[in-house]
Amino acid sequence: MRRRLAILLSVVLLVVLTGFALTWIETDHYIVLPDRARPTDPLVEIPGEQDAQDDSGIYMVDVRVGRANLLERIWPGIHEGASLLPEQAVNPHGVSDTQRRASSLNDMSRSQLVAIAVALEHLGRAVEVTPLGAEVTLVLPDSPADGVVQIGDVIVAVNGEKVKTTEELRDIFTNVTAGEEVELTVRREDKPMTITVGTRADDDEPQRAVMGVEVQNAEDFHFPVDVEIDAGNIGGPSAGLAFALDIVDEMGEDLDRGRTIVATGALALDGTVLPIGGVKQKAIGAREAGADIFLVPDGNYEEAQNAVDDLQVIPVSTFDEALSALTTR
Repeated sequence: MRRRLAILLSVVLLVVLTGFALTWIETDHYIVLPDRARPTDPLVEIPGEQDAQDDSGIYMVDVRVGRANLLERIWPGIHEGASLLPEQAVNPHGVSDTQRRASSLNDMSRSQLVAIAVALEHLGRAVEVTPLGAEVTLVLPDSPADGVVQIGDVIVAVNGEKVKTTEELRDIFTNVTAGEEVELTVRREDKPMTITVGTRADDDEPQRAVMGVEVQNAEDFHFPVDVEIDAGNIGGPSAGLAFALDIVDEMGEDLDRGRTIVATGALALDGTVLPIGGVKQKAIGAREAGADIFLVPDGNYEEAQNAVDDLQVIPVSTFDEALSALTTR
């Protein structure tokens, strides 16, 4: 009897330890999971706006990304819509989780400004956008820029030649030889400073010199209406379309008409809707929120359509197309 009890306890202990190992031990892979869509109305503040009285309105949708535990690594299918990704697909070139997070939040900050600009211009409000330079959004580890350039630095000149956009920065670097040092004039925390940075050959284009940074356009936005967006700790640029639609909806154009509209897509200043990642998971999140319509960039339509068969998915390539889709259906 005692022998049987000892064997039983050993089996129970083994099961507990195995369960602990499977669910608590992290692996070198990441798992992407659906996240329920959420209304944008509580995140956008506009003078004189009226709060929504029901669950209808414009919704944004995100994904959840984290280290996969051992069980998820072996069997990602325990979660609906899960995608298992190797570390280099999430944090390329040895970028840490912290660095990726900072870059993602930076993307979100700019996407909010672009969304406000696109929405107000559609409403006939004058928006002033002044190019300021190329803002650093990521510094790659072990690159010439590592330890010299910082995230948030705005590059305004290279070797004395002015830089107002990322395109101008790339044009200047066509005349730089890999291995050559360049003198950057940057604005760091609103203060000008000059730094010297080395270069190396680009991994994909060996003839091109790079510092090891990722950049985006830095602009000064002046809006005629005091619109504020607070997305909290949500990162990435994919909520741009949803924010712009919500602003238009709140400022007088009834876009939702009692429907739950979920939208995803990065917005450019000219109103172009750009493809984004995690569309399969976002489609599931839209469905779980009870969406009547799911607006996605043209480039993501097939993936979204294949992810859910009980949701109306509408592809759009511009902000005007998104508005037309909501006002004519």
